[in-house]
Amino acid sequence: MKKTSFIILTLTLIITCSDSNQRLVSELESKMNGIAEQYVKLVLETGEYYPGYVDAYYGPKEWLPSKDISRVIDSTAINSLNQKTDDLLNKLESLKDYKATEIEALRFRFLYKQLLSVKGMILIIAGGTFPFVEEAKILYDAESPHFPNDYFQKILDKLDKLVPGTGNLQKRVNEFKNNFFIPANKLDTVFAAAIKECRKRTLEHIDLPVNENFKVEYVNDKSWGAYNWYKGNYFSLIQINTDLPVSIDRAIGLASHEGYPGHHVFNVLLEKNLVKDRDWVEFSVYPLFSPVSLLAEGTANYGVNVIFPGNDKIEFEKKVLFPLAGLNTAEADLYYKILNLLKKLSYAGNEAARNYLDGKWTKDETVAYLQKYLLFTKEKAAKRLAFIEQYRSYVINYNLGEDIVKNYIETNGGTIDNPVRRWELFKQLISLPQTPSGLK
Repeated sequence: MKKTSFIILTLTLIITCSDSNQRLVSELESKMNGIAEQYVKLVLETGEYYPGYVDAYYGPKEWLPSKDISRVIDSTAINSLNQKTDDLLNKLESLKDYKATEIEALRFRFLYKQLLSVKGMILIIAGGTFPFVEEAKILYDAESPHFPNDYFQKILDKLDKLVPGTGNLQKRVNEFKNNFFIPANKLDTVFAAAIKECRKRTLEHIDLPVNENFKVEYVNDKSWGAYNWYKGNYFSLIQINTDLPVSIDRAIGLASHEGYPGHHVFNVLLEKNLVKDRDWVEFSVYPLFSPVSLLAEGTANYGVNVIFPGNDKIEFEKKVLFPLAGLNTAEADLYYKILNLLKKLSYAGNEAARNYLDGKWTKDETVAYLQKYLLFTKEKAAKRLAFIEQYRSYVINYNLGEDIVKNYIETNGGTIDNPVRRWELFKQLISLPQTPSGLK
């Protein structure tokens, strides 16, 4: 594969809210709307060459590429896509001296970063490759940190003292966790209770359209654990993968992440506030491998802390979900202490992806690393490797995305003792044009 370098550009937009600039703001909006329409069509066309790139689209049907046109990945197609992307970037550059409202400035930066990721994706489609860290920066507007093995080993040492039994830590951890899997015949009951509670808590703080809704399906043979397929008009299809057992803590985790206040709410608010209320069509298309995904995954992961502050989640699970699943709470407190340490190992998954995708490790070496430093079973490690192969540097969006969101909210006053401010900042992140680099 050809190695390709990529330069990320930056620019600024002057922000002002004075009435004297309303005419210029209106002119800017008109030009931005034209760029936005072309951006949507570009993403849809790019998706024709890479299945799964367009995760959701609910814009005008007439903008969809014609099915009668044969899509062949050749130099002509790549050059055409590149030219269209460069033209749009140049058009945005030409607007950099416009004075704009704050939200227009956010929109400008959002489109610019999204287009840069499209350009990177086109190079990948053409057969180019990037080092893992560079790919993540190009596609997701964020730089993945590196953690040495010693960092993870210190956490493993703590777990070794905490987990019951002696001998192989990976085996002991998984044997202990086996006591907290939801029986297959009770999964739907437990998940329904979890999503009901997450929705109730979310609606106490966020106004959603009265017709927002979702459907849950249980599937198998997937590399992911769960997925939200947003269909537009405030409706989501939430799929839960049952290839591997689902632990009791994952019920709330999945309900919050995929539903409330996670992906479902994220997409509903963007559709309502930006597509329908402002007619900003760029938000009617969702390119999966782009900066918006880091914010979507980051807010979806952090959202559980917003609706279940402190020990609320643990207490709800012990009081409501454990009995529904028929599980014993006797060792629940120890279980949650172990889970807290296991979460701190999450960046080991990024290290595995980086070394595997950069060609430094074989499949077997990567699986062995995941077993050692994430304490996965061999089956679960193989499932994670399949995810890495399919989604590549997308893996950073979960832990790094959550950390970026957490840092932004909590350093701006959204701490656990200020829930009003936390909700205010969280709602801003899921209902306005945002970029990962813009949260620093």
